[in-house]
Amino acid sequence: MASALRDVAFAAYGQGSAARLDLAEAWLYPALWAAQFGEGEDVFLARWQKALEDEGLAHANMPDRYEAAPDAVLGTRLPAELQQRLIGDRGLSAAYFDLLTPCDYLPGVFDILAELAAAEPKRFGTYAQLALAIALVHDVPPPPDWPHGQVPASALPRTLMPAPDVFRFLADSQETGKTLHRLDQLPAGELKFLSDIVAPLSDLRWAQANVKLPLSRLEATYGMVPYATARVNANQLDWARPTYHLDEMRGEGGICVDQAYFATQAGKARGVPTLLFRGAGLDGRHAWFGFLDGARKWQLDAGRYEEQRYISGVAHDPQTWEDISDHELQFLSEGFRKLPGWRTSRVHALFAVALRDAGRPAEAMRAARMAVTAERRNVEAWEIMLALQATRDGAGDAKAAGSREREALLREAATALQRYPDLNVRYLREAVACVRARGDETAADQEERMLARKFRSGRADLTIEQAGAMMARAMKEASVAEAVRTHNLALKRFGRGQGIDFYDKVTRPFVVFLALKGEKDEALRALDRARDALAVQRGSQMDREMAMLRRRIEAGPPAAGGS
Repeated sequence: MASALRDVAFAAYGQGSAARLDLAEAWLYPALWAAQFGEGEDVFLARWQKALEDEGLAHANMPDRYEAAPDAVLGTRLPAELQQRLIGDRGLSAAYFDLLTPCDYLPGVFDILAELAAAEPKRFGTYAQLALAIALVHDVPPPPDWPHGQVPASALPRTLMPAPDVFRFLADSQETGKTLHRLDQLPAGELKFLSDIVAPLSDLRWAQANVKLPLSRLEATYGMVPYATARVNANQLDWARPTYHLDEMRGEGGICVDQAYFATQAGKARGVPTLLFRGAGLDGRHAWFGFLDGARKWQLDAGRYEEQRYISGVAHDPQTWEDISDHELQFLSEGFRKLPGWRTSRVHALFAVALRDAGRPAEAMRAARMAVTAERRNVEAWEIMLALQATRDGAGDAKAAGSREREALLREAATALQRYPDLNVRYLREAVACVRARGDETAADQEERMLARKFRSGRADLTIEQAGAMMARAMKEASVAEAVRTHNLALKRFGRGQGIDFYDKVTRPFVVFLALKGEKDEALRALDRARDALAVQRGSQMDREMAMLRRRIEAGPPAAGGS
């Protein structure tokens, strides 16, 4: 059935017109659903576990074992009526296949969809996008460091509210006028940032009753928690009370990570998708939050201190629990995925994947090319082209790795995505790797240094990443003396005026490396040089961390690798 539906979709796609593209899309979704419903659970499980391993997303809160039912196929987890409902809902199908990643646990996704449809049969249709978002978020448990790592699990268990309770609470909240967004009008791609609720139901109801700020002033929610300066001065960065409730924070105060937690959970209680960010600044680390505003645009700097230049922020994607990339945050704020050009691009990319999987690489390459022509920000389509080219040229072959065709495609992608520094530098780094693979070390080194300087003023975090990559290669390939020279050069060229992010990613790993090599004196000298170059302020978090590292190194190499 799946192959027959797919062939019809391919036939319509091959005719090329906009009308035929619409028809092809309409046939493709049933083909994709049929393929998933008919896949053996054991086959899926092996592929899913490999994807988790490749992405490094397995974590301690996940079960030790996931087992497939003998001879079972995925579709048996969904009643026939629900299968028909999913296949017949083109909007929901588009949202599902747009969001789906190799790391989504489909048995869990399907079980949750079936549970929600059975528990709320009438409201499931009204809030289908919400149900999908909840299923994609709740398929596996969250990691131990979510939503942040500065509260013990005894005070805040790292468990999501049960999926049916989330669905019922949010639907009830809208229907009683307690949400700031119309949840039946938001897509699953936005609602997934609402579905990751960790605060207990009592906290959510407290927030609905006590946090009354309008959506236009939601960022002020952050300041509703008084800042606990005494905790910071005492270097007590972890929450010490036995419970972790919103009303406690409001009354007792907290530090930035508690303020961000309060704001995100209070926002979710009121039907607002939110994100909690952790970042590095000049003298220490910080936390802030982002939210979907009344114009359905993402505001990503609520509670961020501009004077501290928190140049990089990291947030969890609740669908996979990986860190959200910088470009993905920009994509969220730009909102271009709501435009027709993106829809066209996505359909071409879906066909590129389907054609590739059907063993038709030339057609897949053309489809991926059409995807980036329709919307250059379709990163998946660029990745498909690069993967297809690598397969064609011979994956793993040294000559292929350095091929000029691959380098040209990487530079084309970098140019198309130059407004997104993390993507631009990523593809340029891969292009430099092509140059290096061809044996031109001098040209590669020169371009690598240029990359490190490129974003020094506007995106110092990328400069720091590049400096860190240079240090990592020096530690792996060079002598200790050469590595010391590389670190000194990195401090001189890229470290001046930088903060704790440079220390975390460049200096600290190198100092620990030297200590473990038995180069205790050299390690302490490197630490002192960094202290001078980074202009560390006395009493700052970076000052305390450097002093702690110095004490551990002086105590002996076995303790040097500690945090």
